Order: sequence, then C-alpha cells, then structure tokens
Amino acid sequence: MRVLLLGSGGFLGRYVAEHLLADPAVQLTALGRGDDADVRFDLSNGSPGALTRFLNAVHPGVVINCAGATRGGARELTRHNTVAVATVCESLRRSGCGARLVQIGCSAEYGPSQPGSSTAEDAVPRPGGPYGVSKLAATELVLGSGLDAVVLRVFSPVGPGTPAGSPLGRLAEAMRRAMQSGESELKLSGLGVQRDFVDVRDVARAVHAASLSAAQGVVNIGSGRAVRLREAASVLARVAGFGGALHEIDGPPGRVPAAAGHIPAPAHPHGTAHAHATAHGHAPAHPQTAGEHGGIPGGSGNATTYPYPDGCGSWQQADVRTARDRLGWRSRIPLEESLADIWMEAACRI
Repeated sequence: MRVLLLGSGGFLGRYVAEHLLADPAVQLTALGRGDDADVRFDLSNGSPGALTRFLNAVHPGVVINCAGATRGGARELTRHNTVAVATVCESLRRSGCGARLVQIGCSAEYGPSQPGSSTAEDAVPRPGGPYGVSKLAATELVLGSGLDAVVLRVFSPVGPGTPAGSPLGRLAEAMRRAMQSGESELKLSGLGVQRDFVDVRDVARAVHAASLSAAQGVVNIGSGRAVRLREAASVLARVAGFGGALHEIDGPPGRVPAAAGHIPAPAHPHGTAHAHATAHGHAPAHPQTAGEHGGIPGGSGNATTYPYPDGCGSWQQADVRTARDRLGWRSRIPLEESLADIWMEAACRI
C-alpha cells in the first residue's frame, strides 16, 4: 500500500509515520514543510495543480493529512487548516490516483459539551474559537468533496513529544522548574477542567486502521472517559517524584493528600473520574505558579486563570463506539503511562 503522509513533522504526524514505517506492507512518502520530509511542499501556499502532478507521479492508495496549525490568528488558522485542506481535496479530485483520504480533525470542532455527557459524531458542532472553526470548515470540505474519505476527530492527544505549550506540557515544565530550583510548592489554577486524553501512539494506530477500513464520515478518537486536570497533575507529581505540595488556587479549599496519585476508572463506560490532586511537602519561600493555559510558572504571585485554549469549556468526553465498531480500534495506553513519558522528556532538561 502506497501512502502519502502530509504533515509528517508535527506531533501527530511523527508517530503516524513511525507506526506506518513499522508495517512492511506500507510504502510511505512524507510531504511537508520541514527538512525531514521526503518532498518539501507547503499546503497553505501551494497550488492544487502542483500537488495534483505530485499525486499522479506517486500514485498513492491513501493520503493522510496530519498537517495544520494550532496557534495563530483567525487568518493564519484558516490558511493552514482550511485552505490547505481545500487544496488537498481539489488535488485529489483532479488526480487520477483515486486515493482514499484520512483527514485528522479535532474535538475542538464540537465546542463545549454538557458535563457528564459523551459526545457522539452526530452532535451539532458549535466550536468555541477560531481554531475549532477552521478545523470544522476543513471537515465540511472533506465530507462534501465526494472523495473516499474519513475524518478522525481526535480528542486531547498526549504522550511523548507533547508540545511544551499544551496544558500538560506546561504543567510538566512548571514542575521541572520547581524541582530544579528546590521549591516545595507549586501553585496551579484551572485544574477543574475535564478532558478526554488519548495517547498519540494510540492515535497513530487509529490512523492506520482508518487507512485500511472502508469507514467514511466522522469518527471520534478518544479514550471514552473524561479526566480532570487535577487528577493528571497528581499523577504527574507522583511519577516525577515531586515531594512538594500542589496548591490549586481556584479549586477546592485546602490541601487533600493524594497518597497514590491514581486516575480512577469511571463509574460507567462513559463516566467521569473524580479525585483531589495534591502532593505532600513543605511550604516554600517562593512557590511556582501554573495557569490554566498550560502551567506556566509565575513566581510567588497569584495564578492567572485563562479559558482552556481549545474553546471547549469545562468538559469533553468522546463517545468512541463508532471507532470500535467501524475501525476495530480502542485506546490501549493508560494516561499514567502517557504522563510518565511526558515527564521523562521534561526531566531530560533538568
């Protein structure tokens, strides 16, 4: 199977490439803006004609699009996430390769969800920011293209390589700095937010499964359970060996010891995990601070609370039954393992 991978240098794209290369039946060609791509091409600026000529030369059976942008203004996000996908769709229509398209979407397309609910693929999308809007527009272009195509709406990907600017990436960096400077307290805010975290290596498996399947339309990719950032912070402190205290500024009053640092299983298949996240320690002279945007240290002042950056409010949890039924896929890697891998990378900077 000949596969053309777009965006092979990104967080998701790197693991998709690694997973596909492990399959001897796959002949992989990577196209992107970075030097590590087999062919350099900028989807946001390139013409459909140029990409069509490349498709006709390579003649892939599957095109996987992991390219896109998560940061920037509305114009930049539209160019990288929407216009680029329009280029891909138009090029595939013009080409004679007849390739299947696997488009990577995101849960930000749905927007805020009702706490306690699981979001299925037929939910009406109401994105809460320009990023979600740009990705939703891309999804609609793919679904309306007439191509053999599937859109994987990935919820909150984590694991090795997690971007330093993401909430868990910044939390790990804040913890690393606190340990490096000998602080024994870390002030945090916004830890009541609940997200459906899924390991990036599981996402790569889902992409491979979607490439081989006949599934079309939208398919959610997630763990099927929401976890509070409070619980994730507790586990991260445990795996890091952080012996200090986690103080949540805008959360429940006081400190509750977290003896195990464990993320509990949901009460039902699409339930919510509940716990309090703290770590034992002594009062510091200069506590670090981490904001809801992802754990940026802020010294001894008060932590600043920001909206969670995906525009999805306080809760998101995927209904993953479609992935199970149509792709034969479900997540395997527990969040504890993903967090341990995030910490290992952060610890290398100490």
